[in-house]
Amino acid sequence: MADKSFLNWPFFEDRHRELAAELEDWAGAHLAGIDHSNTDAACRALVAALGEGGWTQHSGAMAGEQMDVRSLCLIRETLARHDGLADFAFAMQGLGTGAISLFGTAEQRGEWLPLTRAGKAISAFALTEPQSGSDVANSTMTATLDGDTYVLNGEKTWISNGGIADVYTLFARTGEAPGAKGLSAFVVPADLPGFEVVERLETIAPHPLATLRFTDCRIPKSALLGQPGQGFKIAMSVLDVFRSTVAAAALGFARRALDEALARVTTRQVQGAPLFDLQMVQGHIADMALDVDASALLVYRAAWAKDSGAARVTREAAMAKLFSTDQAQQVIDKAVQLHGGDGVRRGQKVEELYRDIRALRIYEGASDVQRVVIARQALAAFQGGN
Repeated sequence: MADKSFLNWPFFEDRHRELAAELEDWAGAHLAGIDHSNTDAACRALVAALGEGGWTQHSGAMAGEQMDVRSLCLIRETLARHDGLADFAFAMQGLGTGAISLFGTAEQRGEWLPLTRAGKAISAFALTEPQSGSDVANSTMTATLDGDTYVLNGEKTWISNGGIADVYTLFARTGEAPGAKGLSAFVVPADLPGFEVVERLETIAPHPLATLRFTDCRIPKSALLGQPGQGFKIAMSVLDVFRSTVAAAALGFARRALDEALARVTTRQVQGAPLFDLQMVQGHIADMALDVDASALLVYRAAWAKDSGAARVTREAAMAKLFSTDQAQQVIDKAVQLHGGDGVRRGQKVEELYRDIRALRIYEGASDVQRVVIARQALAAFQGGN
């Protein structure tokens, strides 16, 4: 059974402990044996189930509400520990509508958030382009103002929920200034003429991913999120909230791997004794437990700081994501090793975790990008203190 002692840390309030306990019960009853054979159908079913369970209510904030990042992290950690695709389904409801929650008008919030929070509409976050992954300022997709409409032209790729989403938060160049200052954000329904899914992308851990193309696709001026030229700021503000939750998902994967490893080494016999009796195995378990607790401290420090009113948690979130995703990879690799041949056998949980974790070190800011962010933040703090 996964360790729950971290819930007594001072980062949390009673409502967080209650949330974790309720979700644990729900996940145990609803996520066992999820059929992943049809990824699109599984994601649609998971979003609907999470909506019926009330969990997607946490994915967005209506007017007067505040995003509770600790709750988001607890939900993602718990779901990831039970089922990676369930975590993905929940996460995208939040990331896809995060800009609407933070920057949307009353009309934009009122149109989409009741649907996405109820699991009745699926959302997506369309930022990456074929030639600009981490380099958002290099985006070339355009949104040209033409009277009362914007005309969209260009492609987006590696878009999670691409092809099954009902609404996309889309970033395009409106040209107010060069680079990052010339981007804007828009709310784009999926049923518009000129929008098409041109490729579905297959990955080692199946998720609904696609390349999207917009050809003279018209959206009303009212689809603009925030002000023209604020797109980069909006994207970074959303990622500032949700980057910590990626770390939480990695933490959930790592906790499950540790549990699977403990179950293996305490039941597997080697020369008449449990595998755990080998000192080298104990060393692996110790390293895994250390990485899990260190990750949890970084994750919930970042979440607590944001919930406590910090305007930005760029440094904290980057540290949490970098460490938690990289160390979860190591924890899971050790769990696979301790399982021997069974560790790479299809159908084994640790083999599934091994495939699940890899993408988290890439999306929403690859590990090396996080190192750059952390270094720049450290330099800025040093110079500011002198």
